[in-house]
Amino acid sequence: MTTIDTSKPHSARVYDWWLGGKDNYPVDEELGKRILSLDPNVKTSAQANRSFMHRATRLLAQDGVRQFLDIGTGIPTEPNLHQIAQSVAPEARVVYADNDPIVLRHAEALLRSTPEGSTDYLEADVREPEQILGQAQAILDFSEPIALSLVALTHFISEEDDGVYDLVRGYVAALPPGSFLVLSQLTPDVDAEKMTQAVEHFRHGGTGLFPRPLADFARFFDGLALLDPGVALVSDWRPDPAEPPVGPAPLYAGVARKL
Repeated sequence: MTTIDTSKPHSARVYDWWLGGKDNYPVDEELGKRILSLDPNVKTSAQANRSFMHRATRLLAQDGVRQFLDIGTGIPTEPNLHQIAQSVAPEARVVYADNDPIVLRHAEALLRSTPEGSTDYLEADVREPEQILGQAQAILDFSEPIALSLVALTHFISEEDDGVYDLVRGYVAALPPGSFLVLSQLTPDVDAEKMTQAVEHFRHGGTGLFPRPLADFARFFDGLALLDPGVALVSDWRPDPAEPPVGPAPLYAGVARKL
């Protein structure tokens, strides 16, 4: 089992700190505060991204999707993806995957499914598609539609070294027709200067950060049918009138169907 490295920040734990969680270490809080000093709205942006995940999951569950594969789930906050999906469809099956061992400590909480459905957790890195897909195929029915959720994940994967577009295409190729890709990621388009500074802070902490402009983000959906409103900032993707409005968070989002 992978041990927890508390000598350098981990993106999932920094995100947890921004969301007000307690499952982080001083090194994560330090980086979180440095980023917060650059952009006082970073916590609001993290919450806006989380709300996008909630809206997209609820929409797909309402439209009949009953299987969800969430890679890079991060440290769970309530409501988590399975709680949203199973509140609509109690029989929904959810598989989480993440490479942070602290998330494994929360697996017992993650596995609290409805009696009709199931919730499972895999400790694996997104860069290990054979491992994730192989284990997921033992849990999910790959002859029926699956929603693949890659929320706030791809900006930690480079194109040059890790081939992020081929990686995402490989996951989508393994899914049956009628499946969906749910994706969000950081962009420099809202404030390039602040994003450049954030990239440097993350890299100084040992984590690569690769924000992408609109055209590069849209490439993830090549060959797929985007749902309205297409690619949009997370706060503009089918906003819920019941939620308080937030300013433009520097993340693009999109949901697309595999034909």
